[in-house]
Amino acid sequence: MATASTASTASTASTASTASADSPATLYGPVSLVLGTAGLLAAVFAGLLGIGIPLLLGSLAVTFALLGLGRGPHRVCCGVGLTTGCLGLLLPILLAAAWA
Repeated sequence: MATASTASTASTASTASTASADSPATLYGPVSLVLGTAGLLAAVFAGLLGIGIPLLLGSLAVTFALLGLGRGPHRVCCGVGLTTGCLGLLLPILLAAAWA
């Protein structure tokens, strides 16, 4: 009887650990890193691409990074995505303010 309850507890624990590993929160870090890098590259080429693309990619990177910092396991990726996303947001705004 005791072995059956420990086996069911072990299977429940393993199910819970795989559920957290498969949750969407594990993707917040890598997605913010990719979006932040793409936003920073788009900000560098804002003269060719326009100002809207870096602003969109940077704001999405910041959003996913903040969500990932709160509940995701990839906090380093979230930190880098937050940094590059902020740079992707600020660079076009500062360039537009400097030329205005």
